[in-house]
Amino acid sequence: MTTSMKTIIVSAVVALMACSTVVNAQKVNKLSFGLRGGVNFANIIEDGNKNFSTEIKPGFNAAAFVELPIFNGFSVQPELQFSQKGYKSSGSFLTNPYEYTATTNYVEVPLLAKIVPSPNFAIVVGPQFSFLTSTKYKFKTPNTEYEDIVDNENNDLRDNILGGVAGIEAGAGKFIFSARYSLDFQKNNGDGTSSTPRYKNQVLGLSVGFKL
Repeated sequence: MTTSMKTIIVSAVVALMACSTVVNAQKVNKLSFGLRGGVNFANIIEDGNKNFSTEIKPGFNAAAFVELPIFNGFSVQPELQFSQKGYKSSGSFLTNPYEYTATTNYVEVPLLAKIVPSPNFAIVVGPQFSFLTSTKYKFKTPNTEYEDIVDNENNDLRDNILGGVAGIEAGAGKFIFSARYSLDFQKNNGDGTSSTPRYKNQVLGLSVGFKL
């Protein structure tokens, strides 16, 4: 984990804690603090290798967020999120079937604008800063299984990625149901081979949360 990444994550945690304190101390501001978690359906947009196809890989997400109302119907919502991404690929080699899975774990800081056209429905959109924390590759055949955990500081994968998020939220009391699509704006800086394809992450995330 790079120094800049640690600095941003620590700053985000401090900001979330400060906002949660303000929520408790200044109710009149109507700030809200919450938690959410759910499942990711991750895949990649591959670049440069037409013979390499991928499938959706399930993962999970978890986040803390603060909603800061600006005016009626519009809020700003910074978040601190863990998100599991990656992809799956399958095929056969010398008549033997195989399955290849790549799992990438990120700590992310979405900075979202939240438009609330009705009390129980909202639209969120904004940039997202993602920091790669770990990478694991798994190769599986009927007779063998191999895993490799990659040292992110000694490979050609990009550690920090700028992306975007768009989604919707539905509310029921203190509970929030969210569906979001996120896409990297930058490639992962892979070498463009089938083992390390050059790609952008894309994720459909579904989650359930609640406001404290």
